[in-house]
Amino acid sequence: MKIVFTKGSGKYDLMEVFRQNGPAARVECPKQGIIPHDMVHYAVEHTLQARGFLGRVKAGEAAGFQMKPEARSDAIERLVEVFQGDAWSGGKSSGADIIDMYRVTCFARECPAWPLDEAAIQAVRHAMASLSAQWQAVQPGGALHLEL
Repeated sequence: MKIVFTKGSGKYDLMEVFRQNGPAARVECPKQGIIPHDMVHYAVEHTLQARGFLGRVKAGEAAGFQMKPEARSDAIERLVEVFQGDAWSGGKSSGADIIDMYRVTCFARECPAWPLDEAAIQAVRHAMASLSAQWQAVQPGGALHLEL
């Protein structure tokens, strides 16, 4: 699946997904001061080879803000939220703190936690840092092309 993030000049960026078998989809991504939320999904899902929102879209589901609950992808959504929250606060939390927050979040939302270790945390952080550098170099109207 090809994913194209286009940097907007206003309050939104745009994500477009192009599947081999299925219609293209467009999702407006509210600007949040870091990479778009769905780009955090890409960093987590691609790095950990985990099926979350983007994996479900790749499999043919509609790219909507509300998807039917699914335990494994719900757990990946919680992980994306934890990495996003950490990035908003400077990305300085320890790997152990990330894992603890993730477990608490999964417990609160009653979904199974994806098995994580320090190496996985660092790998996702590296992916997010790389995407962030690439995204910062994109001018409004320009795009970043990814493959999942």
